[in-house]
Amino acid sequence: MFARSTTVLARPESIDSGIAHLRDEVMPELLAMDGCIGMSMLVDRMSGRCIMTSAWQSRDAMVASEPRVRLLREHASELLGARPQVDEWEIAVLHRDHTSRPGACVRATWVRMTPSEADRAVDVYRMGLLPTMEGYEGFCSASLLIDRSSGLGVSSVTYDSFEAMERSREQADALRESGARDAGVEIIEVCEFELAIAHLRVPEMA
Repeated sequence: MFARSTTVLARPESIDSGIAHLRDEVMPELLAMDGCIGMSMLVDRMSGRCIMTSAWQSRDAMVASEPRVRLLREHASELLGARPQVDEWEIAVLHRDHTSRPGACVRATWVRMTPSEADRAVDVYRMGLLPTMEGYEGFCSASLLIDRSSGLGVSSVTYDSFEAMERSREQADALRESGARDAGVEIIEVCEFELAIAHLRVPEMA
């Protein structure tokens, strides 16, 4: 399974209309494309940072979709008021305890690893971190996306509410630091988001 993410720094006043456009206009077109298995959108209203992610059954399907997706992406970026940054990923791990609910939030962690050590990082995440995260109050799901060529990765952990995510913060900080040491990865950034659109239908990969 693979994913394409598009990141923009949107004008705050355009975020709600952008969410509506992605949900009502872009998502139906994406889901009609061969191999597309869903879409999500993360929003940080304080910074304006928005991340739209589409999931694909294969790399070939993702690559084949690019000409059509580019047009959708350019129009959505114009509405949000920013130029997009596009990244492509392998979905290395995905575990869902239950489907997210309205009000769900996501803590995302970006890391850098030695490309040759990517499998080690995936194993640490799957076998070392995921069982602990499952026990956090309000845990909904977790995923790890990696780019083997660049050595970049991003973990996304979804909680039922902002309050649940907030209560997990101290535990998550400690787990993240110990996991980074075990996996030999560098933590680049941690950011918390509103889960504005949740329609990823990626099967269990834990």
